[in-house]
Amino acid sequence: MTVSGQVKQTLASLKGARSTLESFAAVEENVEAKRAYTENLQRLDRVIDGIEKRLQVLEYEEPQYKGL
Repeated sequence: MTVSGQVKQTLASLKGARSTLESFAAVEENVEAKRAYTENLQRLDRVIDGIEKRLQVLEYEEPQYKGL
């Protein structure tokens, strides 16, 4: 698997984890736990944004991997 493929796989996993965390936050009734979920969603969003930017750089530098 290429580096680009590994980055895409990691990104997909992180987005899956984000979705799970978001669903936990939606049903959580404990205010403190809900706040912790929300804070970690924001952290995860920043990580996902960073990886998406890195993926754009990889695809720019290695256009043969774009869309794979």
